[in-house]
Amino acid sequence: MKQLIVTLIVLFFHLLANAQDSVNHVDQTRTGLYAGGKIYVVLVVAVTILVGLFLYVIRLDRKITKLEKNG
Repeated sequence: MKQLIVTLIVLFFHLLANAQDSVNHVDQTRTGLYAGGKIYVVLVVAVTILVGLFLYVIRLDRKITKLEKNG
């Protein structure tokens, strides 16, 4: 248990020490999907797909429940 606590404390201080560098580093090197704002398009597509799947499963569940009641 002591080893776990010490490890978590060390990781916490490591993240705290690198917090300032990571923010500046990310702002200076915006490349790829972040550069053109395309990351938002990817997020919208992913959320749309997930919502569609969720609605499909709900509709399918209602149909199955209706069949179980009738049969």
